[in-house]
Amino acid sequence: MTTKSNPIRFFSSLILVVAMFLQNHVGASDAEDTMELVEASQNPIANLISVPFEHNIDLNVGPEDGTVQAMNLKPVLPTEFERFNLINRFIAPVIHQQERVPGEGSEFGLGNLTYQGFLSPRETGKYIWGVGPILTLPTRTDERLGADKWSAGPGAVVLSISGPWVVGALVTHSWSFAGDNDENNVNTTSLQYFVNYNFGNDWYLTSNPTMSADWSTESSNRYKVPVGGGIGHLVRFGDKPVDFRLRGFYNVEKPDRTASWTVQFEVKLLFPKK
Repeated sequence: MTTKSNPIRFFSSLILVVAMFLQNHVGASDAEDTMELVEASQNPIANLISVPFEHNIDLNVGPEDGTVQAMNLKPVLPTEFERFNLINRFIAPVIHQQERVPGEGSEFGLGNLTYQGFLSPRETGKYIWGVGPILTLPTRTDERLGADKWSAGPGAVVLSISGPWVVGALVTHSWSFAGDNDENNVNTTSLQYFVNYNFGNDWYLTSNPTMSADWSTESSNRYKVPVGGGIGHLVRFGDKPVDFRLRGFYNVEKPDRTASWTVQFEVKLLFPKK
């Protein structure tokens, strides 16, 4: 077996360990409270502290069929005001990238940090919404792990919770405003739609692919359009709720030398208010 299969073997082992742990340590919970918590976990601007660990595995990248793994730490820290909540979302990627093209070599390090802030009304109706700024810092430890550019722009979220459905979208756009002049400017739009169907027993189906367009490149290499989804389950270890998700995405449209398939495993620690 080649070393390129090791990430998949590790991923499979991790899923097995988690499944065995759940089988032996799941505690009981109030069904109504848990359903509200499941819906809050699926709401990107819920007034809920959470710490997601999102492990993405991109398969067969570039001519060398390298594997790119990114562990995204994505804490969410709400701040309450009289009429609004400010939902502070952070994304810190740690990346291991195998050789994608001959002579490139592999690389491991930190990618660029991103902050997303959404101001959202505390009193909500049929639709829940939030708007605010996006800021990306050039914290990458190697040029292969991100652009050496500061970038910023607007973001917006809208969603609706109706019966077993949680449906919505998150859209952002970023422009670069400082950084290395020798690198291409950042001019990127992303759209993540999310559709969740809850079965009522803490299990749910989920789909949340992120489509993107890089307007600084030629049109033939501009768009990334993934499709797919997976399954999730919220469990309690004692009184500590944890949301587990397993998803897979196929890119029906993608830039050159990027992955056709992505496998995503997420463990989200939830800290509801007492």
